[in-house]
Amino acid sequence: MTSAQLRPAALAFDGIAPQFDSRFGEWQSVAAQRRAVRRALIAAWPAGGHILEVGGGTGEDALWLAHRGFRVTLTDVSPRMVALADIKLRPLGSCAERVAAEELEDFADRHIARGEEPFEGVFSNFAPLNCVEDLAPVSRALARLVRPGGSVLLVVFGIASPGEILVETLRGRSRQALRRFRHGAVPARLGGRHFTVIYHRGAALCQAMQPWFTLVERRGIGIFVPPSAAEPWISRHPHILALLENLDRLATRPLAALGDHILYRFTRTEYATP
Repeated sequence: MTSAQLRPAALAFDGIAPQFDSRFGEWQSVAAQRRAVRRALIAAWPAGGHILEVGGGTGEDALWLAHRGFRVTLTDVSPRMVALADIKLRPLGSCAERVAAEELEDFADRHIARGEEPFEGVFSNFAPLNCVEDLAPVSRALARLVRPGGSVLLVVFGIASPGEILVETLRGRSRQALRRFRHGAVPARLGGRHFTVIYHRGAALCQAMQPWFTLVERRGIGIFVPPSAAEPWISRHPHILALLENLDRLATRPLAALGDHILYRFTRTEYATP
């Protein structure tokens, strides 16, 4: 696939793929939020299994799971990120494949045609689904890919993050501070490239997942831990960050709606495959 054929969001992430790990890997706010998500992943699948990742980027979470005995099939829309992820994952018996979230139904067709077993579960971390306008086709595809009783963990942007409101307000960017309250496509930029994101409301997400999935729990990721907009300042204050991370552990369920990200855990129902 040529760059001209990629969607705007794919072009943006493809462009920063070579620097992605070095850029975000140093940010301790990102690491703290990632740890919270990983605790939920292990709780969802304590016995391991074959897991599908949607929008896995350069494969950091998939690699972490692979080191713990999971077999992971990572999908992402960015060819460069998929290439980097595959290099990490292949030696551990996992793999990466270029699949946009909007193309998951075609991926499901191929998976079933090959006679492969359903996945134990699916996860998507750090909001790749916020680049997808219509989540209904994603839900239909996942219903075909996940076994009944399997878990699907989707991490999307929260719409009322006090941390982002505070940081952006202090920087004098009031429009950015309130952007998550907007409906529809919201302009975004990464690596000098423009694309749009959708701040999905929880009710709309749950509706899109029905009738094949039932919401089990919701966790706030980054309630007190600030968003990446607070970097690099927060990384220079590890003691403050450690305190905020501990507060997040206590508040993850009761204050879930205030997370920089929100983790939704669904269970695949017995409802017939679409």
